[in-house]
Amino acid sequence: MKPGKTGLTRVMHALGYSLQGLGAAWKFEAAFRQEVIMALLLIPAAFWLASSHIELVLLIASVFWVLIAELINSSVEAVVDRTGSEVHELSGRAKDIGSAVVLLSLVLLSIVWGIIAWHRFWG
Repeated sequence: MKPGKTGLTRVMHALGYSLQGLGAAWKFEAAFRQEVIMALLLIPAAFWLASSHIELVLLIASVFWVLIAELINSSVEAVVDRTGSEVHELSGRAKDIGSAVVLLSLVLLSIVWGIIAWHRFWG
């Protein structure tokens, strides 16, 4: 068995693969681009809206969770599309579940931002 990459070499290769993945998501996924733009607007707003470090972490984490969910959904869609173009119940189910992950992440973001905004302005 050939030894794999270890230490700093492994970390550098992993970073390269991760950056390639982000680049592919940006290039091929309009939803990811829209969510990155949303993140670029919401993250600075989080510093203004939050009245504690806990609120700040919750606001920013909910934004990143949307990006993470979109990346997971995009990877599921890519694998399903790679396996063939014929319609199959399991392929549709996998894509629908991936989409549901994104939806729930957006619901979570809305709840977190809504509760914190409510307490900031009306609580």
